[in-house]
Amino acid sequence: MEKKTKPRGLGRGLSALMADVSPEPQAAPDSRRRPDIMVPIEQLFANPNQPRRSFIQADLDDLTASIKEKGVLQPLIVRPKGKDRYEIVAGERRWRAAQQAQLHELPVLVRDFDDVEVLEVAIIENIQRADLNPVEEAAGYRQLMESFGHTQEKLAEALGKSRSHIANLMRLLTLPEDVRVLLQEGKLTTGHARALITAENPSELARAILKGGLSVRATEALVKKQVNGGSQKSKAPKATAEKDADTRALEGDLSANIGLKVSLSHKPGGESGEMVIRYESLDDLDRLCSLLSAS
Repeated sequence: MEKKTKPRGLGRGLSALMADVSPEPQAAPDSRRRPDIMVPIEQLFANPNQPRRSFIQADLDDLTASIKEKGVLQPLIVRPKGKDRYEIVAGERRWRAAQQAQLHELPVLVRDFDDVEVLEVAIIENIQRADLNPVEEAAGYRQLMESFGHTQEKLAEALGKSRSHIANLMRLLTLPEDVRVLLQEGKLTTGHARALITAENPSELARAILKGGLSVRATEALVKKQVNGGSQKSKAPKATAEKDADTRALEGDLSANIGLKVSLSHKPGGESGEMVIRYESLDDLDRLCSLLSAS
Protein backbone atom coordinates (compact mmCIF):
# COMPACT_ATOMS: atom_id res chain seq x y z
CA MET A 1 0.00 0.00 0.00
CA GLU A 2 1.34 3.39 -0.95
CA LYS A 3 1.86 5.72 2.00
CA LYS A 4 0.78 9.34 1.94
CA THR A 5 2.94 12.14 3.21
CA LYS A 6 0.34 13.17 5.80
CA PRO A 7 1.44 10.85 8.67
CA ARG A 8 4.78 12.58 9.25
CA GLY A 9 5.45 11.91 12.92
CA LEU A 10 5.59 14.47 15.68
CA GLY A 11 9.32 15.07 15.76
CA ARG A 12 9.37 18.23 13.65
CA GLY A 13 6.83 20.30 15.54
CA LEU A 14 7.60 19.00 19.02
CA SER A 15 11.38 19.26 18.82
CA ALA A 16 11.15 22.71 17.26
CA LEU A 17 8.88 23.93 20.01
CA MET A 18 10.85 22.43 22.87
CA ALA A 19 14.08 23.93 21.51
CA ASP A 20 12.46 27.34 21.21
CA VAL A 21 11.02 27.53 24.71
CA SER A 22 14.05 26.01 26.42
CA PRO A 23 15.79 28.35 28.90
CA GLU A 24 19.09 27.74 27.08
CA PRO A 25 19.02 29.93 23.95
CA GLN A 26 20.09 28.45 20.63
CA ALA A 27 20.65 24.95 22.03
CA ALA A 28 20.81 23.52 18.52
CA PRO A 29 21.52 25.25 15.18
CA ASP A 30 18.60 25.64 12.80
CA SER A 31 18.82 27.32 9.42
CA ARG A 32 15.31 28.72 9.86
CA ARG A 33 15.91 30.09 13.35
CA ARG A 34 16.34 33.85 13.75
CA PRO A 35 17.66 35.77 16.79
CA ASP A 36 15.30 36.98 19.50
CA ILE A 37 13.98 40.44 18.71
CA MET A 38 11.70 42.93 20.45
CA VAL A 39 8.48 43.60 18.56
CA PRO A 40 5.84 46.29 19.27
CA ILE A 41 2.82 44.57 20.76
CA GLU A 42 0.47 46.05 18.15
CA GLN A 43 2.38 44.19 15.40
CA LEU A 44 1.45 40.82 16.92
CA PHE A 45 -1.83 39.03 16.28
CA ALA A 46 -3.34 35.72 17.39
CA ASN A 47 -3.35 32.51 15.39
CA PRO A 48 -6.96 32.04 14.15
CA ASN A 49 -6.49 28.25 14.41
CA GLN A 50 -5.46 28.41 18.07
CA PRO A 51 -6.75 25.18 19.69
CA ARG A 52 -7.41 26.92 23.01
CA ARG A 53 -10.81 28.60 22.76
CA SER A 54 -11.20 29.83 26.32
CA PHE A 55 -8.87 31.83 28.55
CA ILE A 56 -9.72 31.94 32.25
CA GLN A 57 -9.57 35.56 33.36
CA ALA A 58 -8.26 34.74 36.84
CA ASP A 59 -5.31 32.87 35.32
CA LEU A 60 -4.60 35.76 32.95
CA ASP A 61 -4.69 38.16 35.91
CA ASP A 62 -2.12 36.04 37.77
CA LEU A 63 0.11 35.96 34.70
CA THR A 64 -0.34 39.72 34.27
CA ALA A 65 0.83 40.31 37.84
CA SER A 66 3.89 38.12 37.23
CA ILE A 67 4.73 39.98 34.00
CA LYS A 68 4.43 43.35 35.74
CA GLU A 69 6.92 42.19 38.35
CA LYS A 70 9.40 40.16 36.28
CA GLY A 71 8.61 40.89 32.63
CA VAL A 72 8.11 38.27 29.91
CA LEU A 73 10.82 35.69 30.57
CA GLN A 74 10.15 33.43 27.58
CA PRO A 75 9.96 34.83 24.05
CA LEU A 76 6.86 34.20 22.01
CA ILE A 77 7.25 32.06 18.90
CA VAL A 78 5.94 33.90 15.84
CA ARG A 79 6.11 33.82 12.07
CA PRO A 80 6.17 36.80 9.70
CA LYS A 81 2.84 37.64 8.02
CA GLY A 82 3.26 40.68 5.83
CA LYS A 83 5.25 43.83 6.49
CA ASP A 84 5.90 44.35 10.21
CA ARG A 85 3.19 41.83 11.12
CA TYR A 86 3.71 38.61 13.06
CA GLU A 87 1.32 35.75 13.76
CA ILE A 88 1.67 34.13 17.18
CA VAL A 89 2.47 30.43 16.95
CA ALA A 90 3.05 29.83 20.67
CA GLY A 91 2.54 32.23 23.58
CA GLU A 92 -0.90 33.77 23.11
CA ARG A 93 -1.54 33.73 26.88
CA ARG A 94 1.64 35.76 27.43
CA TRP A 95 0.56 38.19 24.69
CA ARG A 96 -2.89 38.67 26.25
CA ALA A 97 -1.44 39.12 29.73
CA ALA A 98 1.19 41.55 28.40
CA GLN A 99 -1.60 43.69 26.93
CA GLN A 100 -3.26 43.78 30.34
CA ALA A 101 0.10 44.75 31.85
CA GLN A 102 0.27 47.58 29.25
CA LEU A 103 3.63 46.52 27.84
CA HIS A 104 4.63 48.18 24.59
CA GLU A 105 6.85 45.46 23.13
CA LEU A 106 7.55 41.77 23.60
CA PRO A 107 10.50 39.43 22.97
CA VAL A 108 9.80 37.07 20.08
CA LEU A 109 11.57 34.32 18.22
CA VAL A 110 10.73 34.46 14.52
CA ARG A 111 10.40 31.13 12.74
CA ASP A 112 9.59 30.38 9.10
CA PHE A 113 6.86 27.83 9.84
CA ASP A 114 4.44 26.75 7.12
CA ASP A 115 0.69 26.46 7.83
CA VAL A 116 0.89 22.76 8.73
CA GLU A 117 3.73 23.29 11.21
CA VAL A 118 1.98 26.29 12.77
CA LEU A 119 -1.09 24.19 13.54
CA GLU A 120 0.93 21.25 14.83
CA VAL A 121 3.14 23.36 17.09
CA ALA A 122 0.17 25.39 18.38
CA ILE A 123 -1.66 22.20 19.39
CA ILE A 124 1.39 20.63 21.00
CA GLU A 125 2.30 23.86 22.83
CA ASN A 126 -1.15 23.92 24.38
CA ILE A 127 -1.11 20.26 25.34
CA GLN A 128 2.41 20.40 26.77
CA ARG A 129 2.55 23.85 28.31
CA ALA A 130 -0.93 25.08 29.20
CA ASP A 131 -3.60 23.97 31.64
CA LEU A 132 -6.21 22.85 29.15
CA ASN A 133 -9.51 21.49 30.38
CA PRO A 134 -10.10 17.82 29.48
CA VAL A 135 -12.33 18.60 26.51
CA GLU A 136 -9.82 21.04 24.98
CA GLU A 137 -7.00 18.54 25.52
CA ALA A 138 -9.03 15.75 23.89
CA ALA A 139 -9.91 18.04 20.98
CA GLY A 140 -6.21 18.83 20.57
CA TYR A 141 -5.39 15.12 20.31
CA ARG A 142 -8.16 14.60 17.77
CA GLN A 143 -6.95 17.56 15.73
CA LEU A 144 -3.41 16.16 15.66
CA MET A 145 -4.74 12.78 14.52
CA GLU A 146 -7.08 14.16 11.87
CA SER A 147 -4.78 16.88 10.53
CA PHE A 148 -1.51 14.96 10.51
CA GLY A 149 -2.48 11.29 10.54
CA HIS A 150 -0.85 10.63 13.92
CA THR A 151 -1.88 7.49 15.79
CA GLN A 152 -2.63 7.30 19.50
CA GLU A 153 0.56 5.30 19.97
CA LYS A 154 2.62 8.00 18.22
CA LEU A 155 1.02 10.75 20.25
CA ALA A 156 1.63 8.88 23.50
CA GLU A 157 5.30 8.35 22.65
CA ALA A 158 5.96 11.92 21.50
CA LEU A 159 4.05 13.68 24.29
CA GLY A 160 5.22 11.45 27.12
CA LYS A 161 1.70 10.30 28.00
CA SER A 162 0.18 6.83 28.14
CA ARG A 163 -1.97 5.59 25.29
CA SER A 164 -4.78 4.89 27.77
CA HIS A 165 -4.68 8.54 28.92
CA ILE A 166 -5.11 9.76 25.35
CA ALA A 167 -7.79 7.16 24.51
CA ASN A 168 -9.79 7.86 27.69
CA LEU A 169 -9.73 11.62 27.11
CA MET A 170 -10.78 11.29 23.47
CA ARG A 171 -13.76 9.17 24.51
CA LEU A 172 -15.03 12.24 26.35
CA LEU A 173 -15.72 13.78 22.92
CA THR A 174 -18.47 11.17 22.38
CA LEU A 175 -20.53 12.75 25.19
CA PRO A 176 -23.40 15.13 24.30
CA GLU A 177 -22.44 18.78 23.99
CA ASP A 178 -24.28 19.86 27.15
CA VAL A 179 -22.31 17.32 29.21
CA ARG A 180 -19.03 18.45 27.62
CA VAL A 181 -19.86 22.05 28.53
CA LEU A 182 -20.41 21.06 32.17
CA LEU A 183 -17.02 19.34 32.11
CA GLN A 184 -15.33 22.37 30.56
CA GLU A 185 -16.87 24.63 33.20
CA GLY A 186 -15.60 22.38 35.99
CA LYS A 187 -19.11 21.47 37.16
CA LEU A 188 -18.40 17.81 36.37
CA THR A 189 -15.09 16.08 37.00
CA THR A 190 -13.32 13.91 34.44
CA GLY A 191 -14.23 10.89 36.60
CA HIS A 192 -17.92 11.76 36.40
CA ALA A 193 -17.70 12.28 32.65
CA ARG A 194 -15.90 8.98 32.04
CA ALA A 195 -18.63 7.16 33.96
CA LEU A 196 -21.30 8.76 31.76
CA ILE A 197 -19.76 7.60 28.47
CA THR A 198 -21.54 4.22 28.56
CA ALA A 199 -24.82 5.60 29.91
CA GLU A 200 -27.96 5.56 27.77
CA ASN A 201 -28.96 9.06 28.90
CA PRO A 202 -25.78 10.94 29.93
CA SER A 203 -27.44 14.38 29.85
CA GLU A 204 -30.17 13.31 32.26
CA LEU A 205 -27.68 11.63 34.58
CA ALA A 206 -25.39 14.68 34.49
CA ARG A 207 -28.26 16.82 35.78
CA ALA A 208 -28.92 14.24 38.51
CA ILE A 209 -25.24 14.37 39.51
CA LEU A 210 -25.35 18.15 39.90
CA LYS A 211 -28.66 18.13 41.73
CA GLY A 212 -27.70 15.37 44.15
CA GLY A 213 -24.00 16.15 44.48
CA LEU A 214 -23.17 12.55 43.59
CA SER A 215 -19.62 11.28 43.93
CA VAL A 216 -17.80 9.57 41.06
CA ARG A 217 -18.30 6.18 42.73
CA ALA A 218 -22.04 6.81 43.16
CA THR A 219 -22.24 7.87 39.51
CA GLU A 220 -20.46 4.70 38.38
CA ALA A 221 -22.88 2.59 40.45
CA LEU A 222 -25.87 4.43 38.97
CA VAL A 223 -24.65 3.89 35.40
CA LYS A 224 -23.82 0.22 36.09
CA LYS A 225 -27.28 -0.36 37.52
CA GLN A 226 -28.85 1.17 34.43
CA VAL A 227 -26.69 -0.83 32.02
CA ASN A 228 -27.37 -4.08 33.88
CA GLY A 229 -31.13 -3.63 33.70
CA GLY A 230 -31.97 -1.29 36.55
CA SER A 231 -34.06 0.94 34.28
CA GLN A 232 -37.36 0.20 32.60
CA LYS A 233 -35.59 -0.53 29.32
CA SER A 234 -34.12 -3.84 30.39
CA LYS A 235 -33.35 -5.41 27.03
CA ALA A 236 -31.02 -2.79 25.61
CA PRO A 237 -28.79 -2.56 28.72
CA LYS A 238 -28.60 -6.36 28.95
CA ALA A 239 -27.44 -6.54 25.35
CA THR A 240 -24.70 -4.05 26.19
CA ALA A 241 -23.70 -6.02 29.29
CA GLU A 242 -23.38 -9.26 27.27
CA LYS A 243 -20.73 -7.82 24.98
CA ASP A 244 -17.33 -9.37 25.48
CA ALA A 245 -14.31 -7.33 26.58
CA ASP A 246 -12.76 -7.28 23.10
CA THR A 247 -15.92 -5.84 21.55
CA ARG A 248 -16.20 -3.13 24.19
CA ALA A 249 -12.51 -2.30 23.81
CA LEU A 250 -12.97 -2.02 20.03
CA GLU A 251 -15.99 0.26 20.57
CA GLY A 252 -13.87 2.45 22.81
CA ASP A 253 -10.99 2.65 20.33
CA LEU A 254 -13.30 3.46 17.41
CA SER A 255 -15.10 6.10 19.48
CA ALA A 256 -11.80 7.68 20.50
CA ASN A 257 -10.45 7.69 16.94
CA ILE A 258 -13.44 9.37 15.29
CA GLY A 259 -14.66 11.36 18.30
CA LEU A 260 -18.21 9.98 18.09
CA LYS A 261 -19.99 7.27 20.07
CA VAL A 262 -19.75 3.88 18.33
CA SER A 263 -21.79 0.79 19.21
CA LEU A 264 -21.11 -2.70 17.80
CA SER A 265 -23.45 -5.69 17.88
CA HIS A 266 -22.88 -9.16 16.43
CA LYS A 267 -25.42 -11.74 15.30
CA PRO A 268 -25.26 -14.67 17.77
CA GLY A 269 -23.24 -17.54 16.31
CA GLY A 270 -22.42 -15.66 13.11
CA GLU A 271 -19.92 -13.20 11.69
CA SER A 272 -22.30 -10.45 10.67
CA GLY A 273 -23.55 -7.56 12.76
CA GLU A 274 -24.02 -3.84 12.72
CA MET A 275 -22.18 -0.70 13.73
CA VAL A 276 -24.08 2.34 14.99
CA ILE A 277 -22.38 5.75 15.02
CA ARG A 278 -24.17 8.49 16.94
CA TYR A 279 -23.64 12.17 16.19
CA GLU A 280 -24.82 15.14 18.23
CA SER A 281 -24.75 17.90 15.61
CA LEU A 282 -24.63 18.56 11.88
CA ASP A 283 -20.99 19.54 12.28
CA ASP A 284 -20.33 16.05 13.66
CA LEU A 285 -22.18 14.56 10.70
CA ASP A 286 -20.16 16.64 8.22
CA ARG A 287 -16.92 15.52 9.85
CA LEU A 288 -18.04 11.88 9.82
CA CYS A 289 -18.94 12.11 6.12
CA SER A 290 -15.49 13.57 5.39
CA LEU A 291 -13.82 10.71 7.26
CA LEU A 292 -15.89 8.06 5.48
CA SER A 293 -15.34 9.57 2.04
CA ALA A 294 -11.58 10.02 2.48
CA SER A 295 -9.47 7.61 0.44
